Amino acid sequence: MAGFDERIVNGTSVLAAIIDSGTFAAAADILQMSQSGVSRAIARLEGRLGIRLLERTTRSVALTDEGRRFYEQVAPLLAGLEEAATSAAQGTTTIRGVLRVNIDPYFSRLILGPRLGAFLEAYPQLKLELITRDELGDLVADGFDLAVRFGHPRPSTLIGRKLLDTRMLTVASPDYLKRYGHPKDPRELTLGGHVCILFRDSATGRPFPWEFHKRRKKLVFHMDGALTVNDAGTLYSVCLAGHGLAQVMDLGAEPMLADGRLVNVFPDWPDERFPLYAFHPSRQHLPAKTRAFLDFIAGLLQ
Repeated sequence: MAGFDERIVNGTSVLAAIIDSGTFAAAADILQMSQSGVSRAIARLEGRLGIRLLERTTRSVALTDEGRRFYEQVAPLLAGLEEAATSAAQGTTTIRGVLRVNIDPYFSRLILGPRLGAFLEAYPQLKLELITRDELGDLVADGFDLAVRFGHPRPSTLIGRKLLDTRMLTVASPDYLKRYGHPKDPRELTLGGHVCILFRDSATGRPFPWEFHKRRKKLVFHMDGALTVNDAGTLYSVCLAGHGLAQVMDLGAEPMLADGRLVNVFPDWPDERFPLYAFHPSRQHLPAKTRAFLDFIAGLLQ
């Protein structure tokens, strides 16, 4: 029994063209091959299968019994291949199917979620799966089309696209500042008179260091604190309740700063930035559904 190889696929496509057109010459025109090339392709296929497929006369071409049995079995498969190829090609321009996104919980909850309805309404043929995770993980093995994560990218084969840099702010509630005083310099936080709420870095398992940037000047402190959290919602709620100072992203904190629920403690240290990246497995042939979601996110952040 013949095994499957590329010659069978190529030869069967030539055979189908002959059957559809009725002659070797017409098939050659359809396939943009020479007649001798068509003849050689059929001869190779017959040799590979070990059967004679066609009866050829000067005026007509007809399938042999073995050829008819073979063609009846393979024709539906050829049609299925053509349909699959057409569908895949349309997938680069038609926004449909399932899009699985590994997304940062903070970004999903505060930035994307409230405005996601507009994206879903724009693409009714698309099914979107948003999976919030603390870590990037293995994008390919976990079956994700895209990831949207805060933080500096680590070396990998993934394609990374920076979406924005957001400012990092040290904030506190007015209540806290009344009780503990308003520090004037970041170095005061290391002296033991203030309460710092720490945020766990999922990559290291340790709290993020607190950084302060002013032009070329940079301070980095590994703060000590009784409370470490790994959820931005908890960080905000504890800080708003007046328990301590916290370092947060400007992105998403603007309403609380604008209405006075939080205070930017060190406005003269404004230059620390934290990036948001999108990651996808390949630069080539990015599906339309992935491009559309990336464009939507970029629009939200402008």
